[in-house]
Amino acid sequence: MRHWFLAVLLMTALLISACGGAATPAPAEAAPEVATQAPAEATPAASAPEAAGVAMTTLPEVNPLAVTGDIIVAGSSTVYPLAERMAERFIAEGYAGNITIDSIGSGAGFQRFCEAGETDISNASRPIKESEIESCKAIGRTPIEFRVGTDALAIVVNPENDWIGEEGVTLEELAKLFSAEVTNWSDVNPDWPADPIKRFSPGTDSGTFDYFVEGVMTPAFPDKGEEELLGAGNLQLSEDDNVLVQGVAGDKNAIGYFGFAYFEENADKIRDLSVNGIAPNADTVNASEYPLARPLFMYSDSTVMTSKPQVADFINFILTNVNDEIVSVGYFPASEENLSLAKDNWLQAMGQ
Repeated sequence: MRHWFLAVLLMTALLISACGGAATPAPAEAAPEVATQAPAEATPAASAPEAAGVAMTTLPEVNPLAVTGDIIVAGSSTVYPLAERMAERFIAEGYAGNITIDSIGSGAGFQRFCEAGETDISNASRPIKESEIESCKAIGRTPIEFRVGTDALAIVVNPENDWIGEEGVTLEELAKLFSAEVTNWSDVNPDWPADPIKRFSPGTDSGTFDYFVEGVMTPAFPDKGEEELLGAGNLQLSEDDNVLVQGVAGDKNAIGYFGFAYFEENADKIRDLSVNGIAPNADTVNASEYPLARPLFMYSDSTVMTSKPQVADFINFILTNVNDEIVSVGYFPASEENLSLAKDNWLQAMGQ
């Protein structure tokens, strides 16, 4: 687990009094459940409403200088760098309070949000499950979905791997490489070395793990995709993507997967593979061509947002400014249509 805690001293009374604050919308009844999206290919950047010239939703202006109170966030390790960047910007623009962001995986994040009720925002690299929605209902929470971006899953190998060329791997080969049925590289392709595959995967609490099982393993091994992956030899699981990077960087026979942003941060140590002949980049992700692209989410609850207005303000700030930061963090913007829907969800949660 990576834990990030940002503590900011209160701004002086003179500075606060000199700057006007944005009014937080009045509390409202809980918004109805927001339909979740399947972990499928990324939505193209150009959406139909945008192409038709329909105005996108805008939110009330937030002045971070006027925002006080603590905010607690936990969940996906993939969404973590984006949440971290947005928190840094929120603070830099004057937020006076404490933000805690825990990187513990999407599943563990939903447990803390929906079962323990300990967090205000749950980061996720997959849509919330029906069972998790029911857990939220049991403690009086109705999860509201905010699409904040798009990620591409990077398949990575050691730089000394010279047997996989620019063509990369197919989805079928990738599933075999992470299956219990295969031991050596040559078991997948006889032209590859007869050396044991060293596998590195996010842990079972990770939305990245869930996405890989659903998008890669299950199509190749119906009804037993997760079993095949967890039964594979030489498999190391970790919720910390840096552990996975170090593992792949340290072994010529290693292969792993995680969010594209972590690959970009470590491109000098590892190399990524094309999948079905398509490399992950902005063009292939936005065109829905790269097979392993997925949406990124944050979830909250209207009661939380209205009782803790700093939470609503932070989500507003993220949705308003996320596209200014997301590319530099290593991810891809959500379509204008999806981002506008997230803003509509915010307004509905706040009774507007």
